[in-house]
Amino acid sequence: MKHRVALVSTLTCVTLLLAACGNRGADPAAPHSGPPKGPAIEGDFSGAGPGTLVSAEGLVDLDPVLRDKTSLAARIVYESTSGINDSHSLVTATVFVPKGDPPPGGWNIVALGHPATGIQPPCAPSASPTLLGSASTVGALIDDGYLVATTDYQGLGLGETDHSTSDSTIGPYNDYHPFLDSTTEGYNVIDSVRAARKLVPAASDTFTVWGTGQGGQAAWAANELAPDYRGVLNLAGVVAEAPTSALDWLADAAADGTLTRDQQLMLAQFLAALKSEDSAFDLDAYRHGGVKDNWNALTACWGPESHDRDRLAEQIGPDDLRPANGDATEALRAYLQKTSLPQAPTAAPMLVVPDGPDGLIPEAQTDAAVARACAMGDMIQLGDQGADPSALINWINDRFNAVPAQNDCAGLTATEPPTSNP
Repeated sequence: MKHRVALVSTLTCVTLLLAACGNRGADPAAPHSGPPKGPAIEGDFSGAGPGTLVSAEGLVDLDPVLRDKTSLAARIVYESTSGINDSHSLVTATVFVPKGDPPPGGWNIVALGHPATGIQPPCAPSASPTLLGSASTVGALIDDGYLVATTDYQGLGLGETDHSTSDSTIGPYNDYHPFLDSTTEGYNVIDSVRAARKLVPAASDTFTVWGTGQGGQAAWAANELAPDYRGVLNLAGVVAEAPTSALDWLADAAADGTLTRDQQLMLAQFLAALKSEDSAFDLDAYRHGGVKDNWNALTACWGPESHDRDRLAEQIGPDDLRPANGDATEALRAYLQKTSLPQAPTAAPMLVVPDGPDGLIPEAQTDAAVARACAMGDMIQLGDQGADPSALINWINDRFNAVPAQNDCAGLTATEPPTSNP
């Protein structure tokens, strides 16, 4: 692929283990008591349905560098939609507003999709002073004058805060986090923008999305969902950095025993989410040996069970996540195909930055996904991880300023990627 802009990720989290993403400044093996409760913040809590703002409180445990950049830093609860069954769910997020007066037309919004941090409630960036490593990215966007909304995704985060008391409980909404369900993530991203606008009256109706890893998948999905999902907002552009877009190849790679360590951990969390979604799902058709014996520790991101996680992860063998038979492989492939991208044409120009040679998603898989999206008529610019982090924000700036986007789709044709790791 050619004509790629050189970029570098400021959200670096290749591994799915929380230890590689940063932590709350405490021992991750200790019990998780949640962040301290902040003061209630006024907002428009009227209405019902996805995008409704349910509650808002100030972030009192925020990294001081980020806190000093903002006029408002809030943890919110809002309503969104499950991509699994279309039910409504409550989701947590953080919202950050720059200091000073808003520009004409209001604060333009960047919705930030975070990389994978785990599948349990304490794995939420909103529960971390550094947003689990995303604080520098949020700060850079604030410096450029953007309101930033960062969803935790459904099932991650804290239980609802009741401002009539002083309680903030730990627990997921809608029972679990549907890990790597692209539709749920896309809805969560879009609805975080709607909720942020109900919190900040000076916000504009124009937004972009920037996501990395799981967040890259969420950003791409939001771009596909935006035209038909409750309208009114203006999506100007999307950055999908190292997106977990193409996933169905994981089934064959698991059967072949060629998964890398990070891919094994990603698959384990995906399987755990499937079991949470459907109690009849035969988890033991996919987990064996040390993975089965240490399942809770390998899928934990906080608490005593996570204490030995890194050591146990290094002991996973090629048979420990191998589907039991051909039928199990086919069933897993079907689940993965339901969440793989692309699934529909997108609404706005998109910058896609494939993962590096040792990344989670092989570049050949991302290249094939991009080619299929181009065949649907998408406008995609291709990016390389490179030198200057400001280049990515400059790309976002151009979208807000209506600069015509580069389209690298010419000459690309849809291809069938390899079914396993190269």
